Amino acid sequence: MKTLRLILGDQLNIQHSWFKEKDEAITYCLFEMKQETGYVTHHIQKIVAFFDAMRNFSKKLQNERYNVIYYTLDHQDNQQDLTKNLRSLIDDQHFEKFEYQLPDEYRLDQQLKDFCEQLDIPSETYDTEHFYTSRSEFKAFFEGNKQYLMERFYRHMRQKHKILLDDKGEPEGGEWNYDKENRKKIPKNHVPVHPKTWSKDVAAIVKMIQDQKVETIGTINENDFIWPTTRKEGLELLHFFTKECLANFGDFQDAMTPEFWSLYHSRLSFVLNAKLIHPREVIENTLATWWENSDKVKIAAVEGFVRQILGWREYMRGVYWAHMPDYATLNFFNHKIPLPDWFWTGKTKMKCLQHAIGQSLHYAYAHHIQRLMVTGNFALLAGIDPDEVDKWYLGIYIDAIEWVEITNTRGMSQFADGGIVGSKPYVASANYMHKMSHYCSNCHYNYKEKTGDKACPFNSMYWNFMDKNRNQLEHNPRIGMVYRTWDKMDGKTKADYIEQAEKYISDLNNL
Repeated sequence: MKTLRLILGDQLNIQHSWFKEKDEAITYCLFEMKQETGYVTHHIQKIVAFFDAMRNFSKKLQNERYNVIYYTLDHQDNQQDLTKNLRSLIDDQHFEKFEYQLPDEYRLDQQLKDFCEQLDIPSETYDTEHFYTSRSEFKAFFEGNKQYLMERFYRHMRQKHKILLDDKGEPEGGEWNYDKENRKKIPKNHVPVHPKTWSKDVAAIVKMIQDQKVETIGTINENDFIWPTTRKEGLELLHFFTKECLANFGDFQDAMTPEFWSLYHSRLSFVLNAKLIHPREVIENTLATWWENSDKVKIAAVEGFVRQILGWREYMRGVYWAHMPDYATLNFFNHKIPLPDWFWTGKTKMKCLQHAIGQSLHYAYAHHIQRLMVTGNFALLAGIDPDEVDKWYLGIYIDAIEWVEITNTRGMSQFADGGIVGSKPYVASANYMHKMSHYCSNCHYNYKEKTGDKACPFNSMYWNFMDKNRNQLEHNPRIGMVYRTWDKMDGKTKADYIEQAEKYISDLNNL
């Protein structure tokens, strides 16, 4: 039966069972489309990375003698819409069956379901064979629970897949979670390992994107593109991380500094989310490195990284499929303030935000604490509309696909889901920034000051947020101490903090 198989831009898995056998009756199709470049404003490096990865994957299939139809963004037959392209191919080339792997984004899942309902030929769906869990497994595990405790799910995953367990089935080292050991600040004169990058000429892709008038954000060196976009490169980056970075990853995974953009992070999220490499490969390689170097690599580093892949990544996908599409509309605090203009330029007097946003615009990358406790923390304290926060995060980061972005942003970062993901809002004053980073030195604002023209905005905005949302938060057992501290303050101090915060929030564009 003459069959057309669709491969989406984040389904570049050469290990998929589709490719175990060649069949002349099967044709694979991949499309670069304005449908995908335009649903939010993406970073130029994100679009380039996906297009380059898709082209490399297509070439690999063609070299291995698979039948492939590939539409570049400027292809004469490209209608810039997924279902229009599919319909045209099916009709023009008389395909008798249509097959696709289940998308990881709800909007694409619905688009393809609707398309198949209107087809007059049979269709069939396949699992992507990428995740440890199925779409429905997570929801079934938490059936009847109002809150999805990540730690409980993570321990279940460890036990189910026998990862980091001793011979008795107990956690290696005696603890399930070593997060408390992974919160060190980078020492003042410490120089991290130089990050592994590539130097690629992507000028032709950049020119095509510009010629097609695709709106983008961020910058790119089109003659020196640094990101991995093939399976081989993804594996090279994995090996670099485990050999050169893992030993220090645990200690400094939450640290921030304006001097170094990569530190000891793996930066594997793009090749993982594009499915160029499998999470099982990542975990197995990490464990093998630990077993070979247990004298140098602490279990806290290994467990912390495994938790990101086996726990957090699978957990966020589970939340996504358990709650979409309603999840995309949740706004627990009813925040409505627009995102400040400087989120698109990095031109703010706050050094922490200046650097975190500037780095994001330059590299299409920031690590999890920069996202959660700098940009996310500020957006939550300022009362920014989560719709705008979602669009910014989804567009600016090279690894941002909605299933992982929206649950981290609207859930973990903005608490817009009211506690489905996080047990409390992740907000902090300037003390946290000073403790975990080198941002506060030489900043326009003083992290010690609470009021006045030089007071760090995080301080007054923190207390304003707590006061404003007391009815919704004071019964949260993880926040009780905050309100006891607030209640001990005298009335003038409270009023001064709130007045300072309101002054900043009313003029966010000039911070």
